[in-house]
Amino acid sequence: MHNREEKLPGIKLTVIQYVIVGILLILIFGLWRLQVVGAENYHALAEANRIRKVPILAPRGKLFDREGRLVVDNYPSVSCFLVREQGHDYMADLPIIARGLNMTVDQIDAILKKYRTAPKYQPLPLKQDITPDEEEFIEAHRDEFPELETVEEQRRLYPKDGFAAHLIGYVGEVSEDMLNNPQYAYYEPGDVVGKSGVEQSYDSLLRGQDGSQDVIVDSHGREVGKLGTEHAVPGKSLKLTIDIDVQRAAENALGDRNGAIIAMDPHTGEVLAMVSRPTFDPNDFAVRIGREEWNKLITDPEHPLLNKAIQAQLAPGSTFKIIMSFAGLEEGVAQDMKVHCSGGVSLFGTYQKCWVHSGHGEVDIHKAIYQSCDVFFYTLAARLGIEKIAKWAHAVGIGEKTGIDLPNEVSGVMPSAEWKMKYFHQRWYPGEVTSVGIGQGAVTATPVQMARALSGIASGGVMKRPHVVFPDELPEDYRKAMYDSFPGSGDKAIQIDPDSWETITDAMALVLSPAGTDPSAHLEGIDFAGKTGSAQTMSNALAARLGHAHSVKDNAWFVGFTPRRNPDIVVCILFEAGEHGKLAGRLAARVIEAYVNKQRRLENNLIAKAPQKVDVGALWDNPTAPKIFGGKQVVKPQGDQAEMWGGHFYLTVPPVVASAKAP
Repeated sequence: MHNREEKLPGIKLTVIQYVIVGILLILIFGLWRLQVVGAENYHALAEANRIRKVPILAPRGKLFDREGRLVVDNYPSVSCFLVREQGHDYMADLPIIARGLNMTVDQIDAILKKYRTAPKYQPLPLKQDITPDEEEFIEAHRDEFPELETVEEQRRLYPKDGFAAHLIGYVGEVSEDMLNNPQYAYYEPGDVVGKSGVEQSYDSLLRGQDGSQDVIVDSHGREVGKLGTEHAVPGKSLKLTIDIDVQRAAENALGDRNGAIIAMDPHTGEVLAMVSRPTFDPNDFAVRIGREEWNKLITDPEHPLLNKAIQAQLAPGSTFKIIMSFAGLEEGVAQDMKVHCSGGVSLFGTYQKCWVHSGHGEVDIHKAIYQSCDVFFYTLAARLGIEKIAKWAHAVGIGEKTGIDLPNEVSGVMPSAEWKMKYFHQRWYPGEVTSVGIGQGAVTATPVQMARALSGIASGGVMKRPHVVFPDELPEDYRKAMYDSFPGSGDKAIQIDPDSWETITDAMALVLSPAGTDPSAHLEGIDFAGKTGSAQTMSNALAARLGHAHSVKDNAWFVGFTPRRNPDIVVCILFEAGEHGKLAGRLAARVIEAYVNKQRRLENNLIAKAPQKVDVGALWDNPTAPKIFGGKQVVKPQGDQAEMWGGHFYLTVPPVVASAKAP
């Protein structure tokens, strides 16, 4: 018994020794892992605790018109961010912070809820574009509220009164839906992104690349020093194709009327002006639009956010008769066709009225165009049939997107038997074609489509893709990708018989004569051609059934250009509820006149004042001595009077002086 009692302490001692050794090994391994293996990682974490990255937001690129005049600028702004990684209980500070920033606790709670999934290290945008008083509040409470950080940034400054608003677009905070889209994979919550117009189409170029500054902070989050700075890269500025003078003329012409205007150079596809009414103020979006204002915009029955120049799909009315004339002439049907208009015609068992109830008498293709005879085009449509009409309408881009470099363009509709079977599972009835012949029925088009289609016919079949940014402003890879981003019929050429071309354009010039449908739009001394159109917004039968027989007005259309062949500018007007196409024609005339007057003024200035640069540097042996040049005494040019080139001064002089020889 004595021996057993002697052995027990020895076993216990051995176990205790092994336990102690094991604990020491674990401690040694832990220290080795902390001090050797994890040294670099923990060093980085320690650095992060004392270094804070303050974002430097890149200013968006500016927008200029075709002559280099500033359209969209930026202005300096300060925003307040909430930094959550200070180890400070910021939740207890919210009531005081809310009062200092003129907010409510509920508003701040909503922001925290919105960014609840954001990483802890990411500062949250608490309030944008803060006032000087709010900025002073933050600075005065730096020690109390280290979680508040101010960041300087550049915000958009748009033209007043919605000038070119639909073309330019607006910016706003990236939404959750957008963040789930691979297209916005590089964006983070709180980032500003283009949401419509040029701002959206060219966002990746305009937005630039944000930078940051490393700031040293103490354990309480207070700034005690600064380290390196990664400078922001400003966004690329872009030159738009619009001409501010033409744009202003279009804005003034449409005024407060609902509708749209688009002016375009048919030679290049450059959009010179684009207006949509009603409009909105993009400056409301530059900071953060309120929920009440946003709801008002999206519930407005007039759709102020809709760019009607590229998104209004409406019956084009009698402007479509030019496409009908083109189809009829190219098919060899309309050249010798004559009809007698007595105020209507019976086709397919239905009597179709002409808009002139007393009739137009004997009508050929010329008269049918400039007097817009419905009976002629009912008859022409019946002879052509829907498939031939659709063939030539598609040739000039009706029913297809143009490919303009703006988001959300719509395609309109060009009906056909195939189209009706595909979408309605019904066969096409021959009697349906007569309404198509006058641009009614199922035909719908946008102003940009009609502008491009009719300018293509007036240009002998050359059709250009409309665009609002000069392609040479874009990087090569971006330029190639642009056409994939904005699918459409693009640039193309179609064959037009020269006789058809002359017939149509000469008749369109007569539209503005005393015998035409819009003599009030005639411009003295300007070769102005066009076509009026009035399109019903609902059938007479439906209007009567709804009790709106006398209150529903037709939409007024007009497409015009100058000169009549190979035009330099085409203008399409949609005047909603304008009733008569001639009223839209008067609006187009104002835009055409403004454009032509400007071109003439520029040409006169170039002829009368074209400067020439003459090398006068060789005339001076003594640079300060006066010399006689062209019969006038001149001195060595200074400053902006001369340019230095290849070691010589070049003096800018009028032609009469430049033509004289030095003695």
